[in-house]
Amino acid sequence: MSALRRAVPPGVTRRRLARELGLALLPALLSLGLLVVVTRPAYDALIQTGGGWKPHAYQGLAQDVLQYQVARLNPQERPARRTLLRDIALSSAQNPQQFVLLAEIERQGEARLGVVERALRLDTDASVAQAVAESLALNSAAAEYSRELGLRSAQALSDLRRTLGVAALLSGLVSVLLILRALLLWRGERLRVERREARQREALSLASHELRRPLQSLMLASDLLRQAQTPEERQHLLAMIEDSAGQLASRADLTRLNDLYLDVTLRPQRRDLRELTDRFASARVQVLNPPEPVVWAVDPGRVRQMLENLIENALKYTDSHVEVTLDVHAGAPRIRVRDFGAGMGPDERARVFLPYERGPRGLTAGQGLGLPLVRRYARAHGGDISMTQAAGGGLLLTLTFGQPAPASEVSAPSS
Repeated sequence: MSALRRAVPPGVTRRRLARELGLALLPALLSLGLLVVVTRPAYDALIQTGGGWKPHAYQGLAQDVLQYQVARLNPQERPARRTLLRDIALSSAQNPQQFVLLAEIERQGEARLGVVERALRLDTDASVAQAVAESLALNSAAAEYSRELGLRSAQALSDLRRTLGVAALLSGLVSVLLILRALLLWRGERLRVERREARQREALSLASHELRRPLQSLMLASDLLRQAQTPEERQHLLAMIEDSAGQLASRADLTRLNDLYLDVTLRPQRRDLRELTDRFASARVQVLNPPEPVVWAVDPGRVRQMLENLIENALKYTDSHVEVTLDVHAGAPRIRVRDFGAGMGPDERARVFLPYERGPRGLTAGQGLGLPLVRRYARAHGGDISMTQAAGGGLLLTLTFGQPAPASEVSAPSS
């Protein structure tokens, strides 16, 4: 059944696989992106700032400078004690490495650590007072900055908590959507597989239906050939066998089942339709052809199958003869097949062109595939098939022809 399958290029499969992998990673990538963006402020506040930073160094500087000022203003303080306190204060002012975030603190106001150092070096009452003022200002700025950092850290943590919740919600939502998408894709693929299998079964059923007649003819001719008495009889039976074998090869071509029975592809030839109808003349089949040729572009093999099915169907519904009439109507060929049976009601006539629907009063059993196939072939030829109640009783099936559609435009019509 390779003719019914559609090959998928390897590149398409690889692209589809890459797309599906990307979609599968989407929730993780989305969550990671949100976390990276929103945790940056918390990282700055908690990691880059030392995490839980306190302005102890600034407080210590202010205390050292104040102690030195108090000792300097106390006349009872020993000189050695004053010198020690001055050295301690000056040592703190000369060690900027201990003042974390000094540049940030100094940007908060006008106080500078360098001013404290220079003032202590001058070692006058006015310079020491200035050093005290500068150190207190630095301590105040550090305390304010510490408070701001605490608020920023709290806000960053709050944002982080909300973002984690949003990321979890979005990740869950995207995951649900991807699961739904996967289910829909699985369902769509299952439906495609079911449709493809149904088409394969339909093609095989139609092929089996259409192989039955040439097989029966081949078996009959083979059996009669054993009893043939004259060369003429043997030659006739051999011709029947050759024709049946050709029909079997044409109708059972596994590489063309789709073109033969589903999306019908015709091989039109200009033929005199009288040659195609004459071959069905028999004791029970009366063929009425016009005297003039009826030349039309048709696929001879498909027209033969249509006539086989129409005549076989007519013979099922009557124990009398069947009339096959070829004429030209409205500038196009028309073939009418009439039986003289009991006929059908309007509802039954509407259903007989559906696959596996059969008339209820057939004299012999059937599969219900012949007339749907006739309609498919007729529409591929640009025409159609209809069934009406014949005047005087029986059924009249009318096969019309138009211009065969190009092979690329012919598809199996819905019944």
